Amino acid sequence: MTLNISYRCKTEKPCSHGLTGEVRPIKRETLPKIPKSLAHMDSSVHRRPVRPLPICVAWVSIQAVFCQTPTPPNLPTPTSGQASRAISAPAQPPEPVPKRIFWIIPNHRSHPSLRESKPLTSREKFTIAARDSFDPGTFLLTGIFAGLGQWSNSTPSYGQGMAGYGRYYGSTYGDFMIGNFMTEGVYPSLLHQDPRYFRRGIGSTWSRLGYAMGQTLVTHGDNRRTQFNYSEVVGNATAVAISNAYNPDNRTATDAVGKLGIQLGVDMAGNILKEFTPDLYRKFGSKKHTTVNPALPAVK
Repeated sequence: MTLNISYRCKTEKPCSHGLTGEVRPIKRETLPKIPKSLAHMDSSVHRRPVRPLPICVAWVSIQAVFCQTPTPPNLPTPTSGQASRAISAPAQPPEPVPKRIFWIIPNHRSHPSLRESKPLTSREKFTIAARDSFDPGTFLLTGIFAGLGQWSNSTPSYGQGMAGYGRYYGSTYGDFMIGNFMTEGVYPSLLHQDPRYFRRGIGSTWSRLGYAMGQTLVTHGDNRRTQFNYSEVVGNATAVAISNAYNPDNRTATDAVGKLGIQLGVDMAGNILKEFTPDLYRKFGSKKHTTVNPALPAVK
């Protein structure tokens, strides 16, 4: 007696053993004949038919094992906590910067991050220059520098007393205002440069210090590319040249170069304060300072 059993692989695609979804017959195998010595056995025994079901189940099980697509090893399976953190963890927003440093020094040209910034229009650049020029902190700083100038008698023609102090005050404020408009409005609009200071906020103290100092000579254009800061250098040089029109003393080239160096040094010190002041506020737990709007701050 012979059996003719056929099977079908579970997968339609070829598996690793070359089996496909086509039906292939199993090789015919002849069952052994019943010996004559067993012929006397009960007819119910030797007449019992051979049931092919167990053989089919065993064969299909073997094919199911070998036709499975192997799972790639060494693939980490994220846990539910890791998956939820990966999905729900939002990007950290840039740390806001104060509108005034130590509640006095105007900080309207500072921005939390270059990545989160957008190029400014010419009107927005002049708006920043106006806010820095007419900020209450600017008038207070003007009074301080005017007093120092009168105390050191930097311009003898102004004299002493309240009248002399008034002359010092007007001259100092003129230097501030002209410098702001030249470095933040006029030249950035003409040269398509961004007048803002973009905080770094990460890295070591020395790397951030070098970055803050370097931003006096290096800036970003409206195309976000790094450029030499012509707006800062040429703008302050223009302001110094204009100041000679209303300053009766110290009009030599040496005096002009000295004034330019002092102005660049003051701006460099301002960049350092802009870089590290938010860290000081966070370290000492001061949360009452007003922060700058990343787009364009508004002065109240």
